[in-house]
Amino acid sequence: MSLYRARPEDGVAWVTGASSGIGRQTALELARAGYTVVATARSEDKLSSLAAETANLRGSAIPMPCDVTDEDAMSDLVAAIEARHGKIALAVFNAGMFAPVHGERLNVERFTKSFAVNLTGIIHGLVPTVSLMQRAGRGQVVLMASVAGYAGLPTSAAYGATKAAVINLAESLKFDFDKMNIRIQVINPGFVDTPATEGNPFPMPALMEVEEAGKRIAKGIAESDFEITFPRRFTWPLKIVSKLPYPLYFWLVGTATGWKKKPLRPK
Repeated sequence: MSLYRARPEDGVAWVTGASSGIGRQTALELARAGYTVVATARSEDKLSSLAAETANLRGSAIPMPCDVTDEDAMSDLVAAIEARHGKIALAVFNAGMFAPVHGERLNVERFTKSFAVNLTGIIHGLVPTVSLMQRAGRGQVVLMASVAGYAGLPTSAAYGATKAAVINLAESLKFDFDKMNIRIQVINPGFVDTPATEGNPFPMPALMEVEEAGKRIAKGIAESDFEITFPRRFTWPLKIVSKLPYPLYFWLVGTATGWKKKPLRPK
Protein backbone atom coordinates (compact mmCIF):
# COMPACT_ATOMS: atom_id res chain seq x y z
CA MET A 1 0.00 0.00 0.00
CA SER A 2 1.34 3.43 -0.92
CA LEU A 3 1.92 6.02 1.78
CA TYR A 4 -1.08 8.25 2.45
CA ARG A 5 -1.37 11.65 0.79
CA ALA A 6 -4.11 14.04 1.86
CA ARG A 7 -6.98 15.14 -0.38
CA PRO A 8 -9.55 17.88 0.28
CA GLU A 9 -12.35 15.34 0.66
CA ASP A 10 -10.47 13.52 3.45
CA GLY A 11 -10.74 16.27 6.04
CA VAL A 12 -9.52 19.75 6.90
CA ALA A 13 -6.08 21.24 6.37
CA TRP A 14 -4.58 23.11 9.34
CA VAL A 15 -1.99 25.83 8.74
CA THR A 16 -0.16 27.63 11.56
CA GLY A 17 1.45 31.01 11.08
CA ALA A 18 -1.28 31.74 8.55
CA SER A 19 -1.68 35.46 9.16
CA SER A 20 1.15 36.61 6.88
CA GLY A 21 3.96 35.61 4.54
CA ILE A 22 4.41 32.03 3.42
CA GLY A 23 1.79 30.66 5.80
CA ARG A 24 -0.92 32.97 4.53
CA GLN A 25 -0.10 32.21 0.91
CA THR A 26 -0.03 28.47 1.58
CA ALA A 27 -3.46 28.67 3.20
CA LEU A 28 -4.78 30.50 0.13
CA GLU A 29 -3.32 27.93 -2.26
CA LEU A 30 -4.80 25.05 -0.28
CA ALA A 31 -8.19 26.76 -0.31
CA ARG A 32 -7.87 27.15 -4.09
CA ALA A 33 -7.26 23.41 -4.26
CA GLY A 34 -10.56 22.81 -2.46
CA TYR A 35 -9.48 22.38 1.17
CA THR A 36 -11.31 23.72 4.15
CA VAL A 37 -8.33 25.37 5.82
CA VAL A 38 -8.22 26.02 9.55
CA ALA A 39 -5.96 29.06 9.80
CA THR A 40 -4.06 29.69 13.01
CA ALA A 41 -1.97 32.64 14.20
CA ARG A 42 -2.17 35.12 17.07
CA SER A 43 -3.91 37.89 15.10
CA GLU A 44 -7.64 37.24 14.73
CA ASP A 45 -8.05 40.30 12.51
CA LYS A 46 -5.50 39.09 9.97
CA LEU A 47 -7.02 35.61 9.97
CA SER A 48 -10.46 37.11 9.34
CA SER A 49 -9.01 39.02 6.38
CA LEU A 50 -7.60 35.76 5.03
CA ALA A 51 -10.96 34.05 5.42
CA ALA A 52 -12.67 36.86 3.49
CA GLU A 53 -10.18 36.46 0.65
CA THR A 54 -11.16 32.79 0.22
CA ALA A 55 -14.86 33.63 -0.27
CA ASN A 56 -14.81 32.91 -4.01
CA LEU A 57 -12.42 29.95 -3.96
CA ARG A 58 -13.23 26.23 -4.14
CA GLY A 59 -12.37 25.87 -0.49
CA SER A 60 -12.38 28.26 2.44
CA ALA A 61 -10.40 29.41 5.47
CA ILE A 62 -11.69 29.26 9.03
CA PRO A 63 -9.94 31.52 11.57
CA MET A 64 -8.96 29.78 14.80
CA PRO A 65 -6.41 32.00 16.62
CA CYS A 66 -3.84 30.50 18.96
CA ASP A 67 -0.28 31.07 20.16
CA VAL A 68 1.92 28.13 19.14
CA THR A 69 4.11 28.66 22.21
CA ASP A 70 1.19 27.78 24.52
CA GLU A 71 1.22 23.99 24.87
CA ASP A 72 -2.17 23.62 26.56
CA ALA A 73 -3.90 26.03 24.18
CA MET A 74 -2.52 24.18 21.16
CA SER A 75 -3.67 20.82 22.50
CA ASP A 76 -7.13 22.25 23.16
CA LEU A 77 -7.17 23.75 19.66
CA VAL A 78 -6.45 20.41 18.00
CA ALA A 79 -9.34 18.85 19.89
CA ALA A 80 -11.60 21.78 18.95
CA ILE A 81 -10.72 21.51 15.25
CA GLU A 82 -11.73 17.86 15.15
CA ALA A 83 -14.88 18.46 17.20
CA ARG A 84 -16.10 21.37 15.07
CA HIS A 85 -14.74 20.71 11.62
CA GLY A 86 -13.83 17.03 11.36
CA LYS A 87 -10.59 15.13 11.03
CA ILE A 88 -7.31 16.89 10.29
CA ALA A 89 -6.10 15.27 7.07
CA LEU A 90 -3.23 17.69 6.54
CA ALA A 91 -1.29 19.84 9.01
CA VAL A 92 1.24 22.44 7.90
CA PHE A 93 3.29 23.66 10.85
CA ASN A 94 4.58 26.90 9.41
CA ALA A 95 4.65 29.42 12.28
CA GLY A 96 8.11 30.88 12.67
CA MET A 97 10.22 33.93 13.36
CA PHE A 98 13.63 35.24 12.40
CA ALA A 99 15.73 37.05 15.00
CA PRO A 100 19.15 38.03 13.59
CA VAL A 101 22.11 37.18 15.81
CA HIS A 102 25.47 38.94 15.68
CA GLY A 103 28.29 37.15 17.47
CA GLU A 104 29.57 40.37 19.01
CA ARG A 105 26.12 41.22 20.44
CA LEU A 106 24.74 37.93 21.77
CA ASN A 107 21.35 37.99 23.41
CA VAL A 108 19.80 35.03 25.22
CA GLU A 109 16.23 36.13 24.51
CA ARG A 110 16.74 35.91 20.73
CA PHE A 111 17.65 32.24 21.10
CA THR A 112 14.91 31.31 23.55
CA LYS A 113 12.17 33.03 21.54
CA SER A 114 13.38 31.47 18.29
CA PHE A 115 13.35 27.97 19.75
CA ALA A 116 9.98 28.54 21.44
CA VAL A 117 8.29 29.46 18.14
CA ASN A 118 10.26 27.65 15.43
CA LEU A 119 10.83 24.30 17.14
CA THR A 120 8.78 23.88 20.30
CA GLY A 121 5.84 25.60 18.60
CA ILE A 122 5.85 22.84 15.99
CA ILE A 123 6.00 20.14 18.64
CA HIS A 124 3.04 21.66 20.52
CA GLY A 125 0.90 21.10 17.43
CA LEU A 126 2.55 17.97 16.09
CA VAL A 127 2.12 15.76 19.16
CA PRO A 128 -1.69 16.04 19.59
CA THR A 129 -2.27 16.06 15.81
CA VAL A 130 -0.30 12.88 15.22
CA SER A 131 -2.12 11.21 18.09
CA LEU A 132 -5.42 11.79 16.25
CA MET A 133 -3.95 10.75 12.90
CA GLN A 134 -2.57 7.58 14.41
CA ARG A 135 -6.04 6.61 15.62
CA ALA A 136 -7.47 7.44 12.19
CA GLY A 137 -4.84 5.30 10.48
CA ARG A 138 -3.61 8.04 8.17
CA GLY A 139 -2.51 11.67 7.90
CA GLN A 140 -0.01 14.10 6.42
CA VAL A 141 2.14 16.57 8.34
CA VAL A 142 4.43 19.21 6.90
CA LEU A 143 7.13 21.02 8.89
CA MET A 144 8.56 24.38 7.88
CA ALA A 145 12.34 24.45 8.01
CA SER A 146 14.76 26.38 5.77
CA VAL A 147 17.96 26.04 3.78
CA ALA A 148 19.44 27.90 6.76
CA GLY A 149 19.21 24.52 8.46
CA TYR A 150 21.66 22.96 6.00
CA ALA A 151 24.67 24.77 7.52
CA GLY A 152 25.58 27.94 9.40
CA LEU A 153 25.00 31.31 7.71
CA PRO A 154 25.74 34.85 8.90
CA THR A 155 23.20 36.22 11.46
CA SER A 156 21.40 32.83 11.55
CA ALA A 157 22.82 31.31 14.73
CA ALA A 158 19.37 31.16 16.37
CA TYR A 159 17.18 30.75 13.28
CA GLY A 160 19.45 28.25 11.56
CA ALA A 161 19.82 26.17 14.70
CA THR A 162 16.05 25.83 15.00
CA LYS A 163 15.69 24.92 11.33
CA ALA A 164 18.46 22.33 11.51
CA ALA A 165 16.60 20.82 14.45
CA VAL A 166 13.33 20.75 12.46
CA ILE A 167 15.03 18.98 9.55
CA ASN A 168 16.48 16.37 11.90
CA LEU A 169 13.13 16.03 13.66
CA ALA A 170 11.37 15.27 10.38
CA GLU A 171 14.07 12.85 9.23
CA SER A 172 13.98 10.97 12.52
CA LEU A 173 10.19 10.71 12.72
CA LYS A 174 9.80 9.52 9.14
CA PHE A 175 10.98 6.01 10.02
CA ASP A 176 8.06 5.47 12.39
CA PHE A 177 5.51 7.69 10.66
CA ASP A 178 5.79 5.61 7.48
CA LYS A 179 4.71 2.57 9.50
CA MET A 180 1.67 4.51 10.79
CA ASN A 181 0.65 5.66 7.28
CA ILE A 182 1.41 9.26 8.20
CA ARG A 183 3.33 11.12 5.52
CA ILE A 184 5.81 13.63 6.93
CA GLN A 185 7.46 16.30 4.80
CA VAL A 186 9.87 19.13 5.43
CA ILE A 187 9.90 22.45 3.57
CA ASN A 188 13.32 24.01 2.94
CA PRO A 189 12.76 27.26 1.04
CA GLY A 190 15.47 29.57 -0.17
CA PHE A 191 14.98 33.31 0.20
CA VAL A 192 11.35 34.41 -0.06
CA ASP A 193 10.27 38.05 -0.12
CA THR A 194 8.45 38.32 3.22
CA PRO A 195 8.72 40.62 6.26
CA ALA A 196 11.08 38.07 7.81
CA THR A 197 13.73 38.60 5.10
CA GLU A 198 13.42 42.36 4.67
CA GLY A 199 16.24 43.14 7.08
CA ASN A 200 18.81 40.61 5.85
CA PRO A 201 22.12 42.50 5.65
CA PHE A 202 23.53 40.46 2.76
CA PRO A 203 22.60 39.67 -0.86
CA MET A 204 19.74 37.19 -1.22
CA PRO A 205 20.24 35.21 -4.44
CA ALA A 206 17.20 33.81 -6.27
CA LEU A 207 14.80 35.80 -4.08
CA MET A 208 11.29 34.45 -4.73
CA GLU A 209 7.94 36.23 -4.49
CA VAL A 210 5.72 34.85 -1.74
CA GLU A 211 2.92 34.03 -4.21
CA GLU A 212 5.22 31.71 -6.13
CA ALA A 213 6.46 30.15 -2.89
CA GLY A 214 2.89 29.33 -1.88
CA LYS A 215 2.30 27.62 -5.22
CA ARG A 216 5.50 25.58 -4.87
CA ILE A 217 4.50 24.44 -1.39
CA ALA A 218 0.99 23.44 -2.43
CA LYS A 219 2.43 21.51 -5.38
CA GLY A 220 5.00 19.83 -3.11
CA ILE A 221 2.32 18.80 -0.63
CA ALA A 222 0.39 17.19 -3.47
CA GLU A 223 3.34 15.60 -5.30
CA SER A 224 6.70 15.57 -3.45
CA ASP A 225 8.03 12.74 -1.32
CA PHE A 226 9.88 14.06 1.73
CA GLU A 227 11.59 17.39 1.03
CA ILE A 228 9.93 20.40 -0.58
CA THR A 229 12.70 22.81 -1.59
CA PHE A 230 12.82 25.79 -3.95
CA PRO A 231 14.16 27.40 -6.01
CA ARG A 232 16.32 24.39 -6.77
CA ARG A 233 18.84 26.42 -8.75
CA PHE A 234 19.78 27.92 -5.37
CA THR A 235 18.87 25.31 -2.76
CA TRP A 236 20.55 22.31 -4.37
CA PRO A 237 23.92 24.06 -4.84
CA LEU A 238 23.70 25.31 -1.25
CA LYS A 239 23.09 21.75 -0.05
CA ILE A 240 26.20 20.64 -1.94
CA VAL A 241 28.23 23.58 -0.59
CA SER A 242 27.19 22.64 2.96
CA LYS A 243 29.02 19.31 2.53
CA LEU A 244 32.35 20.92 1.65
CA PRO A 245 35.32 20.77 4.06
CA TYR A 246 34.94 23.53 6.64
CA PRO A 247 37.84 25.75 5.50
CA LEU A 248 36.43 25.85 1.99
CA TYR A 249 32.85 26.26 3.21
CA PHE A 250 33.64 29.21 5.47
CA TRP A 251 35.72 30.90 2.79
CA LEU A 252 33.05 30.43 0.13
CA VAL A 253 30.12 31.64 2.24
CA GLY A 254 32.12 34.52 3.72
CA THR A 255 33.12 35.64 0.24
CA ALA A 256 29.69 35.20 -1.34
CA THR A 257 27.94 37.18 1.40
CA GLY A 258 30.66 39.81 1.71
CA TRP A 259 30.73 39.05 5.42
CA LYS A 260 34.50 39.24 5.74
CA LYS A 261 34.40 42.93 4.90
CA LYS A 262 31.58 43.84 7.28
CA PRO A 263 32.71 45.54 10.50
CA LEU A 264 31.75 44.27 13.92
CA ARG A 265 28.95 46.06 15.75
CA PRO A 266 30.16 46.80 19.28
CA LYS A 267 27.61 46.88 22.07
